[in-house]
Amino acid sequence: MNPRTLFDKIWDAHVVSRISDDVALLHIDRHLVHELTTVEAVRVLERRGLAPRHPELTFATLDHVIPTDPDRGADDAGNPLIAGMREQTRRLKMPMFDVADGRQGIVHVIGPEQGLSLPGTTIVCGDSHTCTHGAFGALAWGIGSSEQVHVLATQTIRQRRPRTMRVTLAGRPGPHAGAKDVILHVISVLGAAAANGYAVEFAGECVRGFDMEARMTLCNLAIEMGARIGMIAPDDVTYAYLAGRPYAPKGEDFDRAVQYWATLPSDPDATFDRDVTVDVEGLGPVVTWGTSPEHAIAVNDRVPDPEAADAAKRPGMRAALEYMRLQPGQPLAGMPIDWVFIGSCANSRISDLRAAAEVVRGRKVAAGVQAWVVPGSLPVKRQAEQEGLDEVFRQAGFQWREPGCSMCVGANGDMVPPGKRCVSTSNRNFVGRQGPGALTHLASPRTAAACAIAGRIIAPNDLQDAA
Repeated sequence: MNPRTLFDKIWDAHVVSRISDDVALLHIDRHLVHELTTVEAVRVLERRGLAPRHPELTFATLDHVIPTDPDRGADDAGNPLIAGMREQTRRLKMPMFDVADGRQGIVHVIGPEQGLSLPGTTIVCGDSHTCTHGAFGALAWGIGSSEQVHVLATQTIRQRRPRTMRVTLAGRPGPHAGAKDVILHVISVLGAAAANGYAVEFAGECVRGFDMEARMTLCNLAIEMGARIGMIAPDDVTYAYLAGRPYAPKGEDFDRAVQYWATLPSDPDATFDRDVTVDVEGLGPVVTWGTSPEHAIAVNDRVPDPEAADAAKRPGMRAALEYMRLQPGQPLAGMPIDWVFIGSCANSRISDLRAAAEVVRGRKVAAGVQAWVVPGSLPVKRQAEQEGLDEVFRQAGFQWREPGCSMCVGANGDMVPPGKRCVSTSNRNFVGRQGPGALTHLASPRTAAACAIAGRIIAPNDLQDAA
């Protein structure tokens, strides 16, 4: 047998039938759903006289439109999408992670947390950042509404086989940089369209040194470099994270699963359609300046000049500078800010909150800055409160909110006011993403926390000197 990649092994194991040389019907192991896109998909399904083929393999949560207000009630059903999802999942006997049972959270946080995201599986969701689950060595990608209907009805999906790409991260980042800094740097080097049409496998010393939550951040932003699929080979770090999770195998079944999972990493001689290396040795904190995740620079660098860039990129860069109210050559460090948002499916896990709390402990949010922390799930929120992190944030002047997508997308009313500048740990800085006219700079939790304290863009390692 020819050497195969991680992607090849999972894809081949899930082919139900081959439609053409590059198109196959795939079995789907896990269908993750949320209220924003799925309520209508179920309605379409039922208007066609169909029912879910395997409702036990569809797992629902509330995240996109559910309020994150600190006084949110467990039974708040004021939004018809929330009420609709509760009614549909109850009637169709789909597992539901709701507020009242204490498991609600962002879909890409609760999947791993509950042990639904397993190596060697196929996972789909009506959300582009489903690639997050690829951190476990799963084949995971976002799908559209019509595809959701097909998955619900058949537990399969028609899919064109992508090409394969390996991104090797050479070296280790510096002490003040984490996974968010690394992936923003990678996208800035390779470009936002570098992985169009590819399934990307992240590899290298940097990846091996990351814990699971950091690996999830890497894969979460794979879509921002054009890849629908981001993957990392499972290893001992993966197995340790999954052991004891509610939906993970137990006892001897877990041992057998690990034996299988250990066969999944790409064979030593496997070839990829594209193979690139990005040097991250000593990398420091990174922040975006424009309206694409590829518009990323070191915090202490200057805004680039479009006239020095490739001709094809100049119009987009000029438009980004105009929208963000920046000038070529000006420093980003020192730019006054109005808002800080720590949350989203990219950076709302317990390690993210610990990193941010470490920066703000004993300090105060700068006057005039609105700062929010939105945990990724109720279990994350409870753990943070047990560790006293909520009090660290509250005493510093942050608002401690309930779990949800919040102002990452602004679908529930959580938005940055027009013209206000926000440092955000979310994954997209597109025009209007956090609200009409919002000016968004993407950064890590540590950097976002430092900016909240300083009231301006600053690297966390420079905060002490600025105090």
